[in-house]
Amino acid sequence: MYWTLELASKLEDAPWPATKDELIDFAIRSGAPLEVIENLQEIEDEGEVYETIEDIWPDYPSKEDFFFNEEEY
Repeated sequence: MYWTLELASKLEDAPWPATKDELIDFAIRSGAPLEVIENLQEIEDEGEVYETIEDIWPDYPSKEDFFFNEEEY
């Protein structure tokens, strides 16, 4: 399983919190790339509910990770 920023961004609008099956269903219905669906299928599922993308990919960058001065715009 591998995640990239582009792949993980396909789940930003997912109905959080969600189970593995709900995320797979969302990915299929939203037309996410096959890699997203494959990554979700590889998650070891113990019936847990995921609150955010960070629960699936802990290294997912947050808005604070980007150095960006909003006041300039």
